[in-house]
Amino acid sequence: MSSPTASLPERTPRRRLGVGAVVVLVVAIAAASVVIGMIRGAADAAARPDVDTIAVDEAQVPTVYVHVFGAVANPGLYRLDEGARVVDVIAAAGGLTPEADENAINLARPLSDGEQLQVPAVGESPAEAPVDAGDGRVNLNTADVTALDTLPRVGPAIAQRIIDWRESNGRFTSVDDLLSVPGIGEKMLAGLRDLVTV
Repeated sequence: MSSPTASLPERTPRRRLGVGAVVVLVVAIAAASVVIGMIRGAADAAARPDVDTIAVDEAQVPTVYVHVFGAVANPGLYRLDEGARVVDVIAAAGGLTPEADENAINLARPLSDGEQLQVPAVGESPAEAPVDAGDGRVNLNTADVTALDTLPRVGPAIAQRIIDWRESNGRFTSVDDLLSVPGIGEKMLAGLRDLVTV
């Protein structure tokens, strides 16, 4: 008849073997988790674009040159990013002077390359340069209502529409832009083509 103490040595090795297996299993799971985490981290890093690869080269950003003068702190020629507006060139020029007539200019109007912008003082009318000195044609980018009204079939209403279009869209880049002005069609443009310039 065996005693209880005689069976004890047989159970102890089995219990030790079970605990050892659990420890090895836990260590293996932890190691696998670390490896999986490292692989995921490397994949995420590869998926994220490097800051240098998405940085825009400043030389590739289109620019416009605008000459601003009149009632601004620092009149002169300014280089701005394409899409800049009148408010941007005025800010670049140090802002308006106390004499400036802010209501005489459209601050939201987009700027065009090569544009000359006068900011008049209160009570001052903008400089008039309605006629191209070289050939007598009316300049669509600088003419006032009076100068535009001298053109055939262009009355004060259409003259004002031309100016409104210019203030909303920026300078005319070609005479064909007149087709975008309400009330001017192909036939009227044909009659104006040799009389106007941009």
